[in-house]
Order: sequence, then C-alpha cells, then structure tokens
Amino acid sequence: MNFRDFYNINSMNLTKITIITLLSIVLTRFIPHPPNFTSLIAISFYIPLFFGIIYIPIVLFCFFVTDIFIGFHNVLFFTWGSVVLIGLLSKYFVSLGFKFRILGALSGAVLFFIVTNFGVWVTGSYGYTISGFFTCYLLALPFFTNTIVATLFFSILIETVYNIFNLEKKLKFQKKH
Repeated sequence: MNFRDFYNINSMNLTKITIITLLSIVLTRFIPHPPNFTSLIAISFYIPLFFGIIYIPIVLFCFFVTDIFIGFHNVLFFTWGSVVLIGLLSKYFVSLGFKFRILGALSGAVLFFIVTNFGVWVTGSYGYTISGFFTCYLLALPFFTNTIVATLFFSILIETVYNIFNLEKKLKFQKKH
C-alpha cells in the first residue's frame, strides 16, 4: 500500500495542498537562514511523492510566488527545472521505505547542485572554459553542504510528521474495529 492509496489523497482539496505547500516554502525562504538552508529540495521531492507528480506545478507556483518577493535571477529556469526533475524523480520512491525516501531526497539535492551550478556556468559567471566550469562547482561546495544538511533535516521532519499522522490514523482505525 502506498501513500496515495492509504490516505485517498486524490480526494484532497487542491487549495489546501497549495496553501500548505506555500506556507512551508515561505517559512523557510523568508525567515533568516544560512545560504541554501531551505525546504526547497524536500518539498520538491515529497509533495509529488505524497500527492503525485501532477502536483509539481503547485510546487513551481509556490516557488514563483516567493521568487516575486525574493527576486528573480538569471539561473531561475535552472532552479525551477531542477524542481521539476526532483519531482519526477520522486515517483520512483513512492513504495519504498524511509531510508530509500531519504536517499531519494538527497539524490534530489545532488541533482539540484548539478543542474543549478551548470546554469551558473552557462550564464558566463566563471567564463566558458573548463577551468571556469570546475571553479563554478568548486566554489559552490559550501552551499551544497548546506543544501544536503537542510534536505536531510526537512526530509526527516516530513517523514516524522507523516509517521505521527500514520500512527494516529492506525489507532483511530483500531478503536473503530
């Protein structure tokens, strides 16, 4: 039994999912935080995992809304593109256990690092040389560390909330029967 079957999520209200996603993203993007320490990767992975890849546009919409206030930048489409790729990646982890889902979210962080830093290099920030290419990725490593830690933190938080909700649902079911 996967998430969607257990919770009959297809019947959930789209507006509620959008509001919850938006609030989750807003909280971690607007509250002061270390660079790249946000829920971006975890949200991009878990929303499609729980609700289906059809909800990837909801995640993109929420990032668009927050980017209106934070500001648009020249690698925005690489950032949003990585969100789509991470969401698509999540469908392969739906029926897997906790450890594999965490690894899936962390692989999303690696994908984000590769795609967005390629975008930085393509914009010419480090020159169009092999040296500039490697410099771009090398200088991004401290940000990548924060991305990995944040993805791990928010993924464990999401998994914990899921497990608490799952336990409560099972206990209510047992009381009825």
